[in-house]
Amino acid sequence: MRRKDREITDFEQMRAILDACDCARLGLVDEQGAYIVPMNFGWEEQDGKLALYFHGAAEGKKLDLIRKQGSVSFEMDRKHELVEGDIACAYSYCYQSIMGNGRIKIVEDIEQKKHGLQVIMSHYTKKQNWDFQDELVNRVAVLKLEVDNWSCKEH
Repeated sequence: MRRKDREITDFEQMRAILDACDCARLGLVDEQGAYIVPMNFGWEEQDGKLALYFHGAAEGKKLDLIRKQGSVSFEMDRKHELVEGDIACAYSYCYQSIMGNGRIKIVEDIEQKKHGLQVIMSHYTKKQNWDFQDELVNRVAVLKLEVDNWSCKEH
C-alpha cells in the first residue's frame, strides 16, 4: 500500500468496516479486460480466514468467468464525504475501502448454499435463522470466496 498513513491494520477495525459495507465488487477478466460486478454479500470467519458469500443468477457471464478463472479480486467502500477547500487542489474525499483477492467457487451442496444465504441475510438484517425453501435455493447460484489477502484503508 502506497499510503501507509491511511492503512488500517487493526483486525477489529477492519471487521467493523467490512460489516458496514453494503456492496462488494468482484473483479474478473474477460477478453476485453476487466469485468467488474457489484454484488450483495455476507461474510464470516472460518479458522481465522475470511470467507465472503454472494448470490445471483444461476447462469451468465459472471459464472462462466468464475468457472474458467477460479480467482477474483474484490473491492468495497463506504463513508463517502467530500472535503471542500478554497482552491481546487485543496478539495479531497473521505472514504473507507477494502480490497483483496482469493479463490472463488460455485457452491453446489444445498445445505452449504443455505448456509451462504444465511450469512448474506444476516449481514444485511442482523437476524439469524432464516428459512429457505429448497426449490428457491436450487434456482440461485451461491458463490463462496475464500480470501487470501485483504487490506483496508481510510481517509
